[in-house]
Amino acid sequence: MTGAFRRLTGGRSGSFVALDIGSSAVKLIEVRGSASGPEVIRAGIAPVPEGALQNNTVQDVVAVSDVIRRLVEGLGVHARHAITAVPGPSVIIKKARLTVRPEDDLEALLMIEATNFIPENLDNVSLDYQVLRAEDSEVEVLLVAVRKDILSGFTMAITDAGLEPTIVDVDYFALENMYELNYETAPDEVIGLINVGARYSSINIVKGGTSSTTGDVQAGGGEITDALVRGIGLSYDDAERALAGEEIGGGRDEKIRQIVEDGAADLADAINQSLRFLWRTASDEPLRAIYVTGGGARIPGLVDKLAGKLEVPVEVANPFNRVQLGRSLDVAALEAMAPSLAIAVGLGTRRPGDA
Repeated sequence: MTGAFRRLTGGRSGSFVALDIGSSAVKLIEVRGSASGPEVIRAGIAPVPEGALQNNTVQDVVAVSDVIRRLVEGLGVHARHAITAVPGPSVIIKKARLTVRPEDDLEALLMIEATNFIPENLDNVSLDYQVLRAEDSEVEVLLVAVRKDILSGFTMAITDAGLEPTIVDVDYFALENMYELNYETAPDEVIGLINVGARYSSINIVKGGTSSTTGDVQAGGGEITDALVRGIGLSYDDAERALAGEEIGGGRDEKIRQIVEDGAADLADAINQSLRFLWRTASDEPLRAIYVTGGGARIPGLVDKLAGKLEVPVEVANPFNRVQLGRSLDVAALEAMAPSLAIAVGLGTRRPGDA
């Protein structure tokens, strides 16, 4: 599994909260550890006020904190340690190969390396790394950096909601961990993971169970929702229902269908172009399959359009495929939320106190 971006403080065993804070909603699961893997004991989603998150940063800490607090209280969450993720586009990620002698300080070498790819003073960023491979004197590491002001927006919203942030990961890596938890991958197999959010979609090309390259598309289901609101005059809630495939009635369903179909085609085009570029960058080997997650995964026609353009199998991932579920959970409601909870499930594979 890919490591956390940054460990903020120590943690305790027991249950904890995994929070995926997005531009349209906060997705939460409460997880309890067990010998056979994480057990989800509570889960829920709550909408975020428009504009509270913009450009992958928390613009309104008070509003986001209030959403988290109400969600925690409404679900009856008992845990107080939280694990969350920052959006991939706000993060600088680089793989580096270093020659390290026994007397060298790896962290000091990494700080020197970081100055070569971070376009601002290192005092303004939080930096972490994970060793991917070490052979003789050569070490391959994954370097990750995010501006401190971006990081603090997420952690302040969590703290103000009465929770303690213990790990901040990156959504790309949480998605990868969700896949690894639920699916088997052959050593040289290449698959694509796509999380379709409201305002952007993240892409992770995984080879043999390890992230090979990541990227994003500045497009998501929100553009189709906006088109339904502007073009037909639907309320935001009705537009979201229509985007999930529900019939709205009032003689508008045919026009709704056309707007959704056109929007899905445009979104599939944008994802296809970015994914093909990343795929060529990551590997010469064919993609075996694409797994789609996020609230936009169930946009009518999107999966079929992606499959047609990419000419590989495309399916909506099941983030609970191999996850234990608490007896008090509403399974039908959980299945309806499942694509949106994929990143939260990936975060749920972590443990407070992880290095």
